[in-house]
Parts: sequence; C-alpha cells; structure tokens
Amino acid sequence: MTAHLTEAEAANELMRLAKAIAHHDRLYHAEDSPEITDPEYDALVRRNAELEAAFPHLVRPDSPSKRVGHQVASSPLGKVRHEVRMMSLDNAFSDEEVVEFVARVRRFLALGEHAPVAMTAEDKIDGLSCSLRYVNGILVRAATRGDGEVGEDVTANVAHIADIPQRLKWGHHPPTPSSEEEGEKDAKAPSSSEEGVGGGASCPEVFEVRGEVYMSKQDFAALNAAQQAAGGKLFANPRNAAAGSLRQKDASVTAQRPLRFWAYGWGAASSLPGATQHEIMRQLADWGFRVSPHLRRCKTVAEMLAAYAAIGAARDGLPYEIDGVVYKVDRLDLQARLGFVAKAPRWAIARKFPAERAETTLESIDIQVGRTGKLTPVGRLAPVMVGGVMVSNVTLHNRDEIARLGVRPGDRVVVQRAGDVIPQLVENLTRETEREPYVFPDHCPECGSEAVAEEGEVDVRCTGGLVCPAQRTERLKHFVSRKAMDIDGLGEKTIDQFFALGWLESPADIFRLHRRRAEILALEGWQDKSVDNLLASIEARRAPDAARLLFGLGIRHVGEVTARDLMKNFHELPALREVAKEARAQLTSIDGIGPAVVEALGDFFHEPHNVAVWEDLLSEVTPPPYIVETKDSPVAGKTVVFTGKLETMSRDEAKAQAERLGARAAGSVSAKTDLVVAGPGAGSKLKQATALGIEVIDEAAWAEIVSAAG
Repeated sequence: MTAHLTEAEAANELMRLAKAIAHHDRLYHAEDSPEITDPEYDALVRRNAELEAAFPHLVRPDSPSKRVGHQVASSPLGKVRHEVRMMSLDNAFSDEEVVEFVARVRRFLALGEHAPVAMTAEDKIDGLSCSLRYVNGILVRAATRGDGEVGEDVTANVAHIADIPQRLKWGHHPPTPSSEEEGEKDAKAPSSSEEGVGGGASCPEVFEVRGEVYMSKQDFAALNAAQQAAGGKLFANPRNAAAGSLRQKDASVTAQRPLRFWAYGWGAASSLPGATQHEIMRQLADWGFRVSPHLRRCKTVAEMLAAYAAIGAARDGLPYEIDGVVYKVDRLDLQARLGFVAKAPRWAIARKFPAERAETTLESIDIQVGRTGKLTPVGRLAPVMVGGVMVSNVTLHNRDEIARLGVRPGDRVVVQRAGDVIPQLVENLTRETEREPYVFPDHCPECGSEAVAEEGEVDVRCTGGLVCPAQRTERLKHFVSRKAMDIDGLGEKTIDQFFALGWLESPADIFRLHRRRAEILALEGWQDKSVDNLLASIEARRAPDAARLLFGLGIRHVGEVTARDLMKNFHELPALREVAKEARAQLTSIDGIGPAVVEALGDFFHEPHNVAVWEDLLSEVTPPPYIVETKDSPVAGKTVVFTGKLETMSRDEAKAQAERLGARAAGSVSAKTDLVVAGPGAGSKLKQATALGIEVIDEAAWAEIVSAAG
C-alpha cells in the first residue's frame, strides 16, 4: 500500500529497502550465507517495485531494480568483465502473472491477442550462474555472474567439473539427464584430451555458454556428513555448497567437491547456430553440455501452465533442487526486438514455486533489537525438517503479525521455506486452545528504554538510540562511515573490538581515543604508524561538516539529503535542537521535510539519554556554521540530476558544485527536474528526461557552466 505515504516517507522506505536488499544480495551472492528466505527477499523486491511505480521520480541511483547480483569487490580470485552482461530474471508468482507476461510480450511487439508466441519452458535449478567462454571450441575462461558486469575468474576451478567440456565435440549428442539418470552415474562430458568428432554443426569462433553450477541432493548430504565428521563447516543447502565450492582460491578444494553443470543459454557469440532458443539449446547438448531434461517448447499459455504443473509435480522426486520454471520467448528475432529493462530481459520470466511446509511446536518467542532499534520477534521452534533442511527459528516480523496469527509459546504451527534457512510461520493450528495471549514488550529488553511504534507504523522501536547496547555498535559503525563522519581506520572489526574493551560507548568516545594510545598500541596487529594514522583521522574531524554529523547520528528518517536540507535552514546544530523541541511547525515549512522527519526529531530529543549523547558529542567537536555559499549562475534555483559515469569528477563533487551554483542536486528525474547532466552509460534517467522534454547536457557543458560562474 502506497497511497497513504508522503514523498518523504516513500523516499526513506526506498532508502531502507535499497540498503536491506544490497545487504541480502551480498550475503547470498558474495558470501553464500543468506539469512532470510526466498519469499522474504522476493517481498522486499516487490515492495521496492511498488514504491518505484508509485513514485517514479524517487527511483534511487542504487535502486535494486537496476542491479544484478552483487559487485565483486575484494576477492582472492581475479576479476573478469563480461563481454555481454549477465542478466537476472523477473519473477511471477501466479498463473495470472504468467498470462500477463505473455500479454505484455504481445503488446510490446504489437501482435494481436491471439497471435502465436511460442515459449520454451524448463526447470530453474538452484545453483550458481557461470559463464564459459570458448574460442575455436576450446574453453579459455570461466567466470561467475558477479554484478552482471564483472565476475570472478573460476577457470581453474571449472576444470574439475566433469560436466564442463574443455573442448567441444562437434556432432556429439550426450543424453540429457532424466531424473533417474541424474541420481546415478552421469554420462561424462568430453575431457580436454579428447579430439573433436567430425560432422554436425560447426562451432562459432567465439561462443560463451551460460548455465548453473550445482550440487545434487545426494552429493550435498554426503558432503555435509563428511564435513561434520571432520569438524568442518556445514552448508545450509546445495546452492550454498555449490557456490562455496566453486569460489575457492585453491582449485584443489573444488576438485574434491561433486559439482555439476547444466546450460541454460549463451552470452557473447560470433555467430548463432540456430534461429530459436530451443534450437540452440539442442545444439548445446550436441556440443557436450547437459541441458534441462524438462526443456520443452510451448505454443500456448495453456501449455506453459501445464509445463509448470508437470515440473512442480516432479519436483520432490528430482535429485537436484529447483525453485521454479523459466519461460523464454523462443524466436531469437523476437527476443532481439523485446530487448531488456534495467536488469532483466523482457522476453523471459521465472515462475516461482510456493514454499514447502511442515508442522512443529513454537517453544518460545525471543525479541531481537536491530541497529535502528526495531524489536523483531523470533520464534524458537522444536527442530523440524522443511524442504530438506532442519530449521529451528522463524521470523515473526512484528507485533501485528503475532496478533494476526494469535501465536503463543506452546502452539502447534505450520512453517514454510523456499530453499533457505529461516522459514516463515504461516498458520497457527491451536489458536483456539485456552492459553494466555502473548504480550509484546513496551520496553526494550536490552536497555529498558521505552519501545513505541510511530503513528501509522507496525514496527515497535526502542527509543534508547545510542545508549542501547543492541544498537550502539551498529550506530557507531554508521557514524564513522564514508558518507557520515568518514573516519579512516575505524572499521567494523575495530569498533567491535574497542566496544568489547569498554573504550567506545558513544560517538564522543571516539574523540577521546587519543588518551588510549598506549593501550591501542599494546593490542595485537597495531603498530605506531597505524595508531597514529587512526588518531590523526579522528583529529581531522574535530570540526566536522554539520550535515554529515547529523546524518551520522542515525536519527530515524534523517538521511543525507534530509540532513543537508535541515542544516541549510538552521545552519547550527543547537538551533535545530531547539526548533525540534519547541517549534515543530517551523520544520514542516522546509521543502522536503515531512511529518515523519518532524516526529523522529521530536522523539530523539525527547529522550534524556539522547540529549546527553548529543551534548557529550558537541563538547568534543565544533561543527562550523553550515553555510552553502552560492553564486549567481544559469542553474540557480533549478533542480539538477547527474546520471551515467562522470569522468572528471566524483558524483559527490558534482553535487557540491551544483549546490554552490544555487541549484538543488536531486537523485532522480521527475517533472520538477530542470537539467540532466548525462555521462557515458546513462540509462533510464536519460530516457525519462528525454520523454519529459527536460534539457540534457554532457559533462563538458556542465564544466563550462561551473567555469563561467567562477
């Protein structure tokens, strides 16, 4: 539901969703350790899509709708830039959404309602995407998907996967795996020592085969049994086991893991050996790759839905994990016309399976407190096997969800999961049994501060803020982050270490660390230079930018832009505090400041312990008056949006330039935008600006405006 949201509330929710989805993407794609279920993740993505559809001008530069996978940052494996981007897939969750997908394809192609649009259907295996580049039929490079643009080099690792041929065999047609064959001995792909066989279709000079590296259920169980016997780490599910096994720095570890591969498509290709998806998939099988045993061509929507039902019925008996069915437009010329949206092809969609279920007992309800103070109830279950994984915890989301389900410790409940560890509770089987109802706490279990829900919100939050031990370290990490106080040397591990030693209780303590130089130096891993660098970085922030400091305090709803808007009006932090306490109406008159921000500031300064932290911090630092000196310029009073890659300056520098010229630097294009500065790679924002008739200039023209203003 978005109708009741203000723009400020929508912008803040989009910010939180972007951070949450990026966090879960990193855990899933980069660390192979997801902490929420597939349905929970899908719900976050769908909520983000709903908000972006309702508020298109608030779409963020870091929107999850524009991102595929996770960016490869530091990795022991080398990086590989994909010649053709590896895309993600949009999801459907009902027959109606599949019908609408086909209708959408017809509308885009200007085809009649009954015009034939053939589709392929195949089961969606739950593994790790991998791209294999062949030159003249010889494997020269293998890479994971990464963020779609850049992946990790796993060439040495895939050499140990028997299903991946090192040299393609023309005319060879291995059997596709049936459900029985897959659980038995696999037909082996040709090894690199085997010579190609004459006959059949010739291979293009360059051809990238894309598919999934996976592990069968049986092999997964055997691997975990061996890990347990050796006292090693247990994997949560086959997908995590496959991802962790493939992304090993030492390829000999990968060689010991029973990995498999099947192809679902292709990337860069000097030529294509077919005119349809189905023809090329059969050609990949001819070249020595396994493809889905359930791959079929569907001429009607009814056949597509029947394929989904048939694959779903066979799911439990398959020796590998699947989480849905993928539909693709069969004709390649139609695929080319349909093209892509931000991160997914218009010509394909994944129909997800519903989650699997099991019954168990809810033994207790614990309350966990997050960085923002949110009280999240977690159900502790009598351990139960759900979809092949033993689970003992279930998220209960919030107090309204507990009330809706009527759950209490001791109830028999139904839980479901869809491939990950933490399940959902979907039904209470004993809600009519006489038992005292569960009472949600009105005080924080960690610090005893009052716990309240803002008007219109279901989440209950601790008001303890920086004095709450459950929130303190995470808020300190936010305080020193790059876009807040930007203090080098205080990483997450260092903050955790200093907090455990009792040296960091609040932000002000950071500026008293110079008194502990000798104690820090005595810690393992610290040298004179590293200690001096840390203390110098802290001292350099004694006169911080007031907006950065305000943002760094982590006050709910006060993001980067809101902090700047507030300081432009009040200039000094003490003035903001007085207005937040006494004259809230004055806050709502500021452009971009809505009731949620006003309420959050009032709540923050209402708590004596927050005021104590505020005053303690201001006794250590002295932010100068926040004054944005503007110059008379052609863009004064206008709203400017920067998009694409800026080659001569950072995005932050460009926004600062705009503010000095009297303009407002916005993050998204809307009807209120006056000017768009577009660099290489500009995408949806540039298209939106063009559609709205907004003036667009390049970086060189922007530099001329800045230069002319002196």
